[in-house]
Amino acid sequence: MIKILLVDDHPFFRLGVRNALEQQPDMEVVGESEDAQQAIDVADALAPDIVLMDLSLPSPGGIEATARIKRALPSAAVIVLAPNEDEDALFDAIKAGAAAFILKDVAPQDLVAIIRRVGSGEYLINDKVFSRPAVASRVLKEFRELAIYGQESQPIFAPLSPREVEILDNIAQGMTNKQVAFQLSISEQTVKNHMSSILRKLSVNDRTQAVVYAMRQGWIRVPED
Repeated sequence: MIKILLVDDHPFFRLGVRNALEQQPDMEVVGESEDAQQAIDVADALAPDIVLMDLSLPSPGGIEATARIKRALPSAAVIVLAPNEDEDALFDAIKAGAAAFILKDVAPQDLVAIIRRVGSGEYLINDKVFSRPAVASRVLKEFRELAIYGQESQPIFAPLSPREVEILDNIAQGMTNKQVAFQLSISEQTVKNHMSSILRKLSVNDRTQAVVYAMRQGWIRVPED
């Protein structure tokens, strides 16, 4: 069962979405919220699998609420609902950790399909990035300049230890376990032990998935071209 938190300040919109989702045997709307701060509190209390987040909410706004929810509940996937195809909003949603960026007038059957895909672990916001070269360029530039763990200007939550992030960062640059061990002056078995811990913490199956997940969250840098 996919547990869903619905966040929007229009009650008729929430009612329509709830009615559409509750017809699905594998979905349950566990909570609703009409403002961003309330959404953060409700998400913390209910631990939903999916958050449907209206980006046009008043301050602190949908982007800030998305970022806070992702820091508190990294396993929750946030689908942001935007009024239009705004590239700045898309860029901010990517930085906040959203899994999908869709328009509010999405057809009910399409929304259901998107929720199922995101619920299975897909990261649909990539499709938006790939279709917009200007946004893709901004994302890469931002990640290369700012998405370094421990940077102070924009602290990013990460469940990994500094050593685990360091190992994953080296693996993202194409190194083997043996090369990472040499680079960090540790044994290859220690690298393997850390990798097992990383896979367990991130609930992924292999090192490639771990690298992709960490890049999305901004914990490690994107490899240079």
